Amino acid sequence: MRVPRWLIYPLVMASAFTLSWTLQRVGVGLTVSTYVAIVAVALTVAVLERVVPYRTEWHPGPQELTTDLAFIAVVQLLLPPFIAVAFANVVVAPVRSLGIPATILWPHAWPLWAQTALMVLLVDLMRYWLHRACHETDALWRLHSVHHSVDRLYWLNTSRFHPVEKTLQMMLDSLPFLVMGVSAEVLSLYYLTYSANGFLQHSNIDLRYGPLNYIVGSAETHRWHHSRESREANANYGSTLVLWDVIFGTWFLPADRQVDRLGLREIYPRSFVGLLAAPFRKRD
Repeated sequence: MRVPRWLIYPLVMASAFTLSWTLQRVGVGLTVSTYVAIVAVALTVAVLERVVPYRTEWHPGPQELTTDLAFIAVVQLLLPPFIAVAFANVVVAPVRSLGIPATILWPHAWPLWAQTALMVLLVDLMRYWLHRACHETDALWRLHSVHHSVDRLYWLNTSRFHPVEKTLQMMLDSLPFLVMGVSAEVLSLYYLTYSANGFLQHSNIDLRYGPLNYIVGSAETHRWHHSRESREANANYGSTLVLWDVIFGTWFLPADRQVDRLGLREIYPRSFVGLLAAPFRKRD
């Protein structure tokens, strides 16, 4: 029996948390259990894209796969640890050496789920304004256009961000919380939430979110964010949540039509190296 389309999102997300929790209960380390759950979500989404695709023409070709695999390997896996070490040595350690009680700014006594929910809310609020600025200022748009260079959405191109923009994102979703001494367990839960939702948000799965379209950054709302029409794309800036778009008036989800063409109007590089250089090239 086919699973109802509105059940796909909650089932995949619940399964991710259950898998990570189960692995930790049997003695698997926090980092490994988190990454195993994230990989499990990625594989599940990849399979569902073939079983219940939103659009068959959005299946990626060999060149797209190669480019996006390079982005996930370099920008999402290799780069963040180096940035985290830099944050720790350049910012976190000096702040703590000054004896500034930054840890009192965070509710460490709250339950893990409540701390994670607070982190998701705060990160998405900050990243909402960064994302919006990326669409409204030329210098940031040059970086962010790398992410919008895709003309079809599927799970793997959620990782397509320029390294400079990824660094800016981590200054909001990692650095403040490291300074405040947020626990590894909370950071892990946040990362799992963000990653699992991101794979589904970019997925080419024929799924429905219903009322959740007003709360989470969904595939249904995010497709419009990647529209080739700027009046449609300048909306739905939320990452894990779309709640801030609702509050600040940038939520967009037409009920009478589906998104048309995606991507950019200008000719854009397709290779990994070409995309890294694109923001710095001269434009006519």
